[in-house]
Amino acid sequence: MPAYIIMRFCILQYKSVKLIYFIRVGNECSTNKKCDTILMLNPKVTGGQLVSEKQIYTALEISDQEVRLIVGEFFNTRFNIIKVERAGCQGFDGEKVTDPDAVAASVRKAAEHAGKMIASTIKGVILAIPSMGMRRYSFKSTVPVEGIDHTITVQDIRNAMKRAQNMEIDKNSALIQTVNVKYTVDGITTRRIPIGDRCNSLTVDIDLLCAQRHLAYDLVGCVEKAGLKVMDIFLDVYAVGKEAALIEQSVNKQIIILKMERNSTSFGLLRKGRLFTGTVLPAGLGNIAGVLTDQYGIEPRSAAELIKYSARLDSKVLSDNPVHIWSNNDETHTISEKELVEAVMPNVNIWLDLVQKTCEPILKAGETAVIITGEGGETHGLSQLLCEKLQTEVRTYVPDTLGARNACLTACLGLFYAYKDRLPITGYTDESIDMDAFIKAVSYREKKNEGNNTREDTLTSKLKGLFLENKK
Repeated sequence: MPAYIIMRFCILQYKSVKLIYFIRVGNECSTNKKCDTILMLNPKVTGGQLVSEKQIYTALEISDQEVRLIVGEFFNTRFNIIKVERAGCQGFDGEKVTDPDAVAASVRKAAEHAGKMIASTIKGVILAIPSMGMRRYSFKSTVPVEGIDHTITVQDIRNAMKRAQNMEIDKNSALIQTVNVKYTVDGITTRRIPIGDRCNSLTVDIDLLCAQRHLAYDLVGCVEKAGLKVMDIFLDVYAVGKEAALIEQSVNKQIIILKMERNSTSFGLLRKGRLFTGTVLPAGLGNIAGVLTDQYGIEPRSAAELIKYSARLDSKVLSDNPVHIWSNNDETHTISEKELVEAVMPNVNIWLDLVQKTCEPILKAGETAVIITGEGGETHGLSQLLCEKLQTEVRTYVPDTLGARNACLTACLGLFYAYKDRLPITGYTDESIDMDAFIKAVSYREKKNEGNNTREDTLTSKLKGLFLENKK
């Protein structure tokens, strides 16, 4: 998939200041062998447009058992959820795409249903890529400041990023994201974007975050096969760090992210304000719940829900009262909390041992906190058990955004903030949805006018109409 070097006259709104800049236009990077592994680094930018105060984006995550899609809106400083859609998916096991057609069908189903509910068409998405085979390349890029009076502009930062992107990477990896970790201006280091500062040269510490090449291309191919454009790509653990503000917290201590899904657990290490490493552990909530399916014949989805909401894994005193009743072959069965916990604890301990083995070298390096999120992030008592195992701070994270208060949506929500944080540099103006259709759908006055009724659609008019209809 080729990346693009952009060229247009653009105006970017940044902190109430209009920044005018030119971006050089070139051909597709496919002519350069080094650029062949870049994925969607510079989507096409429409020139001469201002960044609107209302920005609507669509985030997409393909997990090992479902597709998660969120349509969200940034309005000034507020973020609002417009629509959350989840659709089952059987073509991806968390490590590789086993059935591209099934994955594409699930993505298409989620997008079409969400589009129908918001009366608009979803055209593009911000995509989360699993951290399987994640690699990080660090690069310190120093460029001369070419602006007027040696004032740092967006173009200077882009020049530094361009130098980093020419770095050689492993042929089995694909460059997913170029992250500017910190900037050095006149010997002073800062994490904020130093646009407007004056200096002769700018130094940027840059991380090139890469994912497994085949997995990244397969997932992007599935999304495009579903008829959607990929606007940008981020690693799932990086998105979690953005949503939970963990990247800032990791400046002073190490943060381990455990994004627990049905068949796998994404592992990420944040240190010194950057994502150091990431991988995928081959065990998840479904592996723990599998014993309930084998012993009691409980459907896998129901078994996972039982563990999350009906089992106190850390409790010493368990109830004998039934927590689940189901029917099988015309026979009614029940299971108590005590039976439930006793059945799953061996598998829980296997998961805890796997995590402990992975975390041991990291814990020895300094103060560390562990965050559990994802589908398994709402499992009661799991964080306490892991805390006893690791002897360090362990907590769960559940988003508090209205309309998306579910731990499995953490990475999907983080995509919005990861994308928005890059806008001052990228200047992307791509739209996720058909804005004209969406605005038309939510505009009550326009609907009234279409019905040849020019009366203003106010609360007073509605009340008058209600009373007149009752009199008739």
